[in-house]
Amino acid sequence: MKSTGIVRKVDGLGRIVLPIELRRTYELKIGDAVEIYTDDDKIILKKFQRTCIFCGSSEQVVEYKDRSICADCLNDIKGK
Repeated sequence: MKSTGIVRKVDGLGRIVLPIELRRTYELKIGDAVEIYTDDDKIILKKFQRTCIFCGSSEQVVEYKDRSICADCLNDIKGK
């Protein structure tokens, strides 16, 4: 893990601001979802990316009944 040297304070509502440099580097835009993980004493943020529930692919993923499925698996299910 690499330190950025950036320190931010948590505000009264529990929020922190991600610096513009990090948002640009990781292509985070307004409205993007971020996953939150913990590992011992660490809090890890990761840009959320939908993946297929069957194969784990993130290519051509669509939502069906609140689940994510890729085009290849959808075609396999359809028998194509």
